[in-house]
Amino acid sequence: MTGRNTDLPTTTASTRREALNSPNRRLRRALRRPTTLIVGGAAVLAVAGGIATVGTQPAIGEALGMPTASATAAPALAGTALDRAQAAATIATAETIADSANEKTDTGVLERRIDALDDYRTLSGAALTSRISSTVDATTAVADASAAQDKQDADAKAAAAAAAKRAAAERAAAAEAARKQAAANTVEGAKATASSLASSKYGWGSDQFQCLDNLWTKESGWNYQAVNANGGATGIPQALPGSKMATIAADWRTNATTQITWGLQYISDAYGTPCAAWSHSQASNFY
Repeated sequence: MTGRNTDLPTTTASTRREALNSPNRRLRRALRRPTTLIVGGAAVLAVAGGIATVGTQPAIGEALGMPTASATAAPALAGTALDRAQAAATIATAETIADSANEKTDTGVLERRIDALDDYRTLSGAALTSRISSTVDATTAVADASAAQDKQDADAKAAAAAAAKRAAAERAAAAEAARKQAAANTVEGAKATASSLASSKYGWGSDQFQCLDNLWTKESGWNYQAVNANGGATGIPQALPGSKMATIAADWRTNATTQITWGLQYISDAYGTPCAAWSHSQASNFY
């Protein structure tokens, strides 16, 4: 917004209905009813004892925050006097809209219209009516643009907040996954995973798990980072080469669960049970 400052307080309507019924909007609606304001012949503004009052146009009085007088409290205005009173009301509304517009809204045209109408006291007739009309149009345009920008800003803020919330949730989920992965990669965690998978997927009980524990304690000590310096066998099941475990998942180098899943499948396919594999390892020193 260019150039203008205001000390007028601003409020934010809590509902769309309240926003549509704001003083500024009521005045714009009133000003855009020429039948009522221009040719109705009723008084718009009157000055009594130095105090501006509104005669038979309470909508303008309410919008401007001026006291409303009865129809007999002040003489009726007509013709040029009525046009000039309407010009003053138009300027007041236009300045309020310009000053309270969203800072991203261009108010340059409106401010030029206000400046052009500022000498309304010396104007009359078609020139004054034309300048009032163009100022009302510019005021409406700024109010609409400001409201649209307010909505755009609110939508952008809501989208940014939602994105930040999603990012925070993703970070929390990643941190929790990393915590669980670290726990699963410990010796106790790996044994718990192996026991659970052996039972749920293969139906192997505690006797078979004991054989599996003996076998993989001998092979790797349940260390998912174990690598045999002589042959390159890798991980808890000592797969040779370790890349065989990629048939389960690409994280076979860092995930004990991936290694265990592959190792149990290998034992089932090659030996049938962990105890059979353990017996072969005891006899041949490999399995």
